[in-house]
Amino acid sequence: MLGEFVWPDTGEHWSSLLLNALAELDVEPDAARKAVQRSAESGLIATTRQGRQSAWNLTPRALQIMNAGYERTYGWHTRDTTWDGRWLQLTVTIPDSQRKLRHHLQTRLTWAGLGSPSAGQWLTTHWERGDDVAGIVRGLGLAEQAHTIVGHIGPLGDQHELVAAAWDLKGLRDDYLEFIDQHSLVRPRTDRDCFRARIALVQDWRRFPYVDPDLPREFLPADWPGVEASRLFHDRHQAWRARSRRHWDRLEAAG
Repeated sequence: MLGEFVWPDTGEHWSSLLLNALAELDVEPDAARKAVQRSAESGLIATTRQGRQSAWNLTPRALQIMNAGYERTYGWHTRDTTWDGRWLQLTVTIPDSQRKLRHHLQTRLTWAGLGSPSAGQWLTTHWERGDDVAGIVRGLGLAEQAHTIVGHIGPLGDQHELVAAAWDLKGLRDDYLEFIDQHSLVRPRTDRDCFRARIALVQDWRRFPYVDPDLPREFLPADWPGVEASRLFHDRHQAWRARSRRHWDRLEAAG
C-alpha cells in the first residue's frame, strides 16, 4: 500500500490515513495498529507527534527499498530475455554448525533467481548478476568459502536436466495459473473496489519477479503461463490505476 499510493512522496501524512486504508482491506483495528507499528520499527516510516495526533513519512530506507522493488516488479515485462549460453556457477561450502547462515544464503540466492541442482552448488543463466551474487555472499561473511565461475556448459551433462534439478518449474507454473485464475475474472465496479482489487493484485504478483529464475525460452514449455500472467498484471494494474488513486485521495482528504 505504501509503495502503490505513497512512494515516492516524502511528505507527512496522518496516521489515521493508514488505519482507515487498512480498514478498507478488512484489517481489524488492532491488527492495523500493529502493522503501522511494525512498519515504524522496521524503519519504513518515521512517526512524529503533532498535538494529539501522530503523523508519519517514508524513510530513506523505505525509498530505497521501494525504488528497487518498483524496477523489479514493473520492469519485468520489459527485461532483456536474450541469452548467450553462459552460466554463472557459485560453489559455497557451509558446515552444519552454520545452518542458520545456510538458510539466509538460500533465501537470498533464491530471491536473486539462482537455483541449486546439488548441495553447495548454485546456478543462474544471468551471469551478469555476478557482482550481486558476490555481494550476497560477502554480506554473509562467506567469501572465503566460495568461488564463482562464468562460462558455457562442458561436454558432459544436459542443460535441461540441470534446469529440472535446480528449479521447481512445475510449482512455479501452478502458482502462475492460480494468479491468472484468481485475477482474470475480477471486475471492480466502484473506486473502492478498484482500490481493493489493485492492492490484492500487487500483493499476489510482486513475488513472481523474485522467485521466477527468468530462464531462457528454450528451457520453458511452449505454454508457459508466465507471459500471460505478466500481461494480465500490467493490464489490470493500468485499468484500475486512476480509480484506485481517486479512492486513496478521498481517504487522505477525510483524514
